Amino acid sequence: MNKNDDFEKLLDNLPLFVQQILKKHSQKEKLLEVILDLGRRPEARFAKGSEYLSRKVMSWQDLDFTLKRIGKFDNDNRAGIERTLHRISCIRNRQSMINGLTCRIGRAVFGTICIIRDLLELNQSVLILGQPGRGKTTIIREIARILSDEMNKRVIIVDTSNEIAGNSDIPHSGIGRSRRLQVPKTELQYQIMLEAVENHMPEVIIIDEIGTELEALAARTISEKGVQLVGTTHGNNLENLIKNPILTDLIGGIQYVILSDEEAKKRRTQKSILERKASPAFQIAIEINEQSHWIIHQNIQDSVDLILRKSYFSTQIRKLETNKKIYIGYKQVSSDLSTIFQHSNSDQFLPNNSWRIINSYNKIDLSLSSAKKFSIYNLSFSNNLIQEACYNSRKKFSFTNFVKKADIIIALKKHLKQNLKLKKLSKQYCIQIYVLDQGSLYQIVKLLQVLNK
Repeated sequence: MNKNDDFEKLLDNLPLFVQQILKKHSQKEKLLEVILDLGRRPEARFAKGSEYLSRKVMSWQDLDFTLKRIGKFDNDNRAGIERTLHRISCIRNRQSMINGLTCRIGRAVFGTICIIRDLLELNQSVLILGQPGRGKTTIIREIARILSDEMNKRVIIVDTSNEIAGNSDIPHSGIGRSRRLQVPKTELQYQIMLEAVENHMPEVIIIDEIGTELEALAARTISEKGVQLVGTTHGNNLENLIKNPILTDLIGGIQYVILSDEEAKKRRTQKSILERKASPAFQIAIEINEQSHWIIHQNIQDSVDLILRKSYFSTQIRKLETNKKIYIGYKQVSSDLSTIFQHSNSDQFLPNNSWRIINSYNKIDLSLSSAKKFSIYNLSFSNNLIQEACYNSRKKFSFTNFVKKADIIIALKKHLKQNLKLKKLSKQYCIQIYVLDQGSLYQIVKLLQVLNK
């Protein structure tokens, strides 16, 4: 990965004794923030801890040295350095005088999104979740450059705090050919989002830190107009977003629904349940746990539905290894199960005797071995889980709700015992039933591998 951080331009604005220490520091390339608080020793923060830079404490003169060299602070107490991505945030006392500064190093890192390059080509809206400091802004800056320069799309960036394109009238080169709309006040961000669609005819709109109900509503309005969205918001995972009443509109909104007695019995749930109200504004969600370890929800709609039903669902894991190879695996999550499955040509992850066949018919075996595509009647599993299992399959699978049209039936042992009618139909129409003891991802993959032979 290539980095462009303009580090020297930041150093020139810091007190002289801090400059001298940082220029010689062995970890300066990993520096995240420099903390300058009145009456305290200057502090450097790194991804893995922090340290004091000097025994000398900060004085009013030291703070004034920096304040005279940077731009004016906006209403959100943030300022920047011209033609750079660095951000300076201030702390004020009760008389509104500045008595502390947080200097965050802004870096344009090229090559950060090689892990998800294929997802950008799907032309779907992408929501990035993560805690502060995980690199979300760096990621969407690189996404803006890729979409505008390499995919030739019309990209508009709604830059609330000038973190994406810098604190200058001329945007930083890190955003490529993307255009940038600056937001004069934080509370007006949702209006600028709508203005971007109405006035500038974009194909993609990029928004950093969606944090209010109005901004979430504006994002939904934009998505309904057919514009691709790329946005970020704070949160550890998708479940946090579901529990956040302000931002639930991003994933379709949540509502209570009263089921009939028959439907509740069929679903094996209580009569009062939570359901998604509408289609999500975003189709793909990315959870940033670490800079090189991302969790992908390729279908937010299905993931949210399964989370609300407290059922198992699969998420994709992508890692960028030190040898620059990309690892792709899957994490299956449920109320009582959490396993990780790695795609591999080896059977070391797949236990034997995890499934068995009922009603074996020779003519069906021949048709399955030669067919390029065949239908599955699914009794017990979520279609999302089976689709994940089909990821590396050579054959194409489809799903049907009619037993007559199915080539095979897959079911859990405990469910098949309760469904005598299905057994009769399978015998009547000569359809094989594949019975699994457990509803785990690796057992389904093992079954599909045998069908592919």
